[in-house]
Amino acid sequence: MAPVTLKSVTKSYGATSVLHGIDIDITDGEFVVLVGPSGCGKSTLLRMIAGLETITGGAIEIGGRVVNDLEPKDRDIAMVFQNYALYPHMTVATNMGFSLEHRGGSKAEIAERVQWAAGILGLTHLLDRYPRQLSGGQRQRVAMGRAIVRNPQVFLFDEPLSNLDAKLRVVMRGEIKGLHQRLGVTTVYVTHDQVEAMTMADRIVVMNGGKVEQVGAPLDLYDRPANLFVAGFIGSPSMNFIEGELTPAGFKAGNITLPLPANAPTSGKATYGVRPEHLMLADDGVEAVVKLVEPMGSETQVSLSLGEQSISAVFRERIKAQPGTTIRIRPDANAIHLFDATGTRID
Repeated sequence: MAPVTLKSVTKSYGATSVLHGIDIDITDGEFVVLVGPSGCGKSTLLRMIAGLETITGGAIEIGGRVVNDLEPKDRDIAMVFQNYALYPHMTVATNMGFSLEHRGGSKAEIAERVQWAAGILGLTHLLDRYPRQLSGGQRQRVAMGRAIVRNPQVFLFDEPLSNLDAKLRVVMRGEIKGLHQRLGVTTVYVTHDQVEAMTMADRIVVMNGGKVEQVGAPLDLYDRPANLFVAGFIGSPSMNFIEGELTPAGFKAGNITLPLPANAPTSGKATYGVRPEHLMLADDGVEAVVKLVEPMGSETQVSLSLGEQSISAVFRERIKAQPGTTIRIRPDANAIHLFDATGTRID
């Protein structure tokens, strides 16, 4: 196990800059998720930690050692790829033990480590099979097993669940998190799926356009997003944003007045943010016109028109409203987010 530190890390391809001074401190044994939209630079950053991409500027340290110029094999890391990267002509056991064999491990050592990893991942009965005989989830377990037999200081995961169906992704999320809790190895995990990030991470690094927007524990980012981008990216369904003006009477958006949290500013233009789950049915609320009702069983998702704004709400109640009807809603005043003209959070 080892900490990972990124200091002012940059990456350029010719005149095109894709990473702009990344600073991240990952503590020993921490599970950190890099999350952001496609093209934000998260996979490039992970590959630079692995040594698969050269670094343009700054420094990457693993276990206190600068690794900028070290080959991947000398960094004591193990990487799990999106497409599994298994050798089709090798059995599960041979795939898992290949890196140890390549490093000159004895047959007894390799067999012991493979059996140990297979036991953790539930692969013992599959060791004699070939990748073509496995399901997608089983192949991903083999890829993870190949990583953990090496006993690395750091695990790197590059969108490992994106090729799996929705139900299997949920199962594998739990397995990867459980593996981390059992082994305690420093883990850096890349995904574009903020649900994966929220459910798995000790801390999340939200990236956008080659920059870090915010770093924090999942619920910290959910409760106190630093800006509009983080507020809109973290949370599902995503936060509602309403443009308007702060006044002593509340937040004005056209002919709609919404409540403000205590001690909020009372003047100036702002963006009002409220999550769908923080809207409540209330007789004294503001009127909203129903556009679409989506029963989900334990909750009901409703698309609404609020004045000239389109918003979403999530209710625990099983409401029977039909499209075109009017309901009254009220935001939870303790769960409102305000952002200034630059998109920065107003505290």
